[in-house]
Amino acid sequence: MHTVSLLLVSLFIALPYVTAHGYLKSVGIDGQTYQGNVPNHPTGDSPIRLIDDIDPVKGASNPNLSCGQNAQKAALVVPANPGSTVTFAWASGNGGNWPHNTGPLMTYMASCEGTTCDQFDASGAKWFKVAQAGKKSDGSTWVQQDIMNGGTYSINIPNNIAPGDYLIRHEIIALQLAVSMGGAEFYPSCTQVRIGGNGNGVPNATVSFPGAYSDSDPGIYDPNVYNPGSSYIFPGPPIASLVAEGGNGAATNPSSTTSVAAPSSSTSSPSAPPSASPSVNVSTTISTTDASTTSAAPSSTGSASSGHCRRDDDSTYHPRRFRRVSRNVQQA
Repeated sequence: MHTVSLLLVSLFIALPYVTAHGYLKSVGIDGQTYQGNVPNHPTGDSPIRLIDDIDPVKGASNPNLSCGQNAQKAALVVPANPGSTVTFAWASGNGGNWPHNTGPLMTYMASCEGTTCDQFDASGAKWFKVAQAGKKSDGSTWVQQDIMNGGTYSINIPNNIAPGDYLIRHEIIALQLAVSMGGAEFYPSCTQVRIGGNGNGVPNATVSFPGAYSDSDPGIYDPNVYNPGSSYIFPGPPIASLVAEGGNGAATNPSSTTSVAAPSSSTSSPSAPPSASPSVNVSTTISTTDASTTSAAPSSTGSASSGHCRRDDDSTYHPRRFRRVSRNVQQA
């Protein structure tokens, strides 16, 4: 009897910990949806690289910052074109809605140079930013709130991008603990695409992960994150311009659409670093959909490369509290 009671107590205490994490559940490209796999529970081929843990990546120098927790190469490389709309759907650790509402969404791309994306080692990727979304025009509400409400987020692939295989690195940075240095929680994901067309645009500048961020960057360590109306500075490079390959062609800014199907939001357009939120030069759509549940329970191992995650309602896992409850159950 004591064993059953202890198990129930353990599950009750751990539930907020699981639901306060999340992962990229699916990606849509021009209306075609590709399901991802529940972390550490692959059930089918996907273009989304599988991570093994729903915990956030912690620390700007963490090697998992490229594609997520111990991300594995995906089996599929799916078709896309210059200008294609790419839609990202996020889920919490229990398959429900994304649990956070504070912090930016940013999207990068990298060419899978020398091979196909299903064989490409992302540790050597040269990333360029194509979209970013921070606060809405009210200066206080984050676009991430729409994701928490069940919405999806969309971008457009740059119109003149050169054909080939690319990784799309889409991430959410949860800033609910960013009032302390090292508190930011990174949720990166990578999707493998093969872009057609006859474009000739290549990025004017690239960055590496890790390397593009520092734990002290204003958009990662933000003591004012809860101050209404405070400005936000996006970390990392500005949105890249694509120039004619090999050459002297005029730079072209990527066309980035951000979609979250219910509330409207604003995303930033190319600008010189650092860029502050809100910005309104990019078309934005936000489509609201309900996140469906999954049958398998995501893994949350609490590894050294993972973070201690707290929900925005301040519920968290407390080991000492757990030990006190366990003793009381055993004595009963």
